[in-house]
Amino acid sequence: MPLLTLSHITTYSYSRPVSFGEHRIMVRPRESYDQHLVDAQLHITPEPADVRWLQDVFGNSVAIATFDRRAKDLVIDSRIRLRHEPADLQTVDIEQYARLYPFTYNSEEMPDLLRSIERQHLDPLRQIDEWARGFLSTTGQTDTLAMLSDMTASIRRDFTYVARHEKGTQTPIETLTKRSGTCRDYAMLMIEAVRALGFAARFVSGYVYNPSQRDERRGGGNTHAWVRVYLPGSGWVEFDPTNGIIGNRGLIRVAVARDIYQAVPISGTWAGFPGSFRDMTVSVDISVEDRVTTPI
Repeated sequence: MPLLTLSHITTYSYSRPVSFGEHRIMVRPRESYDQHLVDAQLHITPEPADVRWLQDVFGNSVAIATFDRRAKDLVIDSRIRLRHEPADLQTVDIEQYARLYPFTYNSEEMPDLLRSIERQHLDPLRQIDEWARGFLSTTGQTDTLAMLSDMTASIRRDFTYVARHEKGTQTPIETLTKRSGTCRDYAMLMIEAVRALGFAARFVSGYVYNPSQRDERRGGGNTHAWVRVYLPGSGWVEFDPTNGIIGNRGLIRVAVARDIYQAVPISGTWAGFPGSFRDMTVSVDISVEDRVTTPI
């Protein structure tokens, strides 16, 4: 199981000292069978008056920082060491009844999946629906995993990746029309598309890295976003339409949510002279240690 070292530094700069309101920080990777935290450190400058931790409704780890001093810079420095177990398409094992689409989730799972099936964006002309149904077989039932894999590969192949550091996300219809966007835009398009077909899907925020020098990854150097789809027999399976990845190979999960706005890495407020804000910079660095460790 590879051991990773991850550094994520976010710096907010101001032209004169300002005061800071409460900040919500979601940069700590989720513990799971495929990723185990060895060490996690969070350093904030100026030193907060208080930092408390909580788990949100999705089980994500969130730090709440409050401040009692003014400063010209706010630096949030997260340092992580993590054991990560890569998994790919071969590990997906779907229950027999769900291997061909269409199928219906069973009655035990459906009540907990309903909110993740609900559409989040308006589609009055059914453009997303039409696009999604283009991946279905015209001669009968469709192989479930093949269809989801084709949709993932299609976004990777047919859309143009355009880095955009400003806040906000395009609507899925905008992304479909422009045929371009960021990892966030791609994730929301695929989520809405699979939900249109009746699948439960969630937004994932985290990091992407290169498991080997031969691999190429888009969306690195910053936080990354992708999709989880619930498949009976395997549970929540990762699909990264930005890089065409199925499974968690090269993907480190931090936050899982029903909607993108529930998975913002850092949010907060400041107060001071109008126009004081100068800029925000983000630096993400992930390295893979050579030695292989045995999971605990």
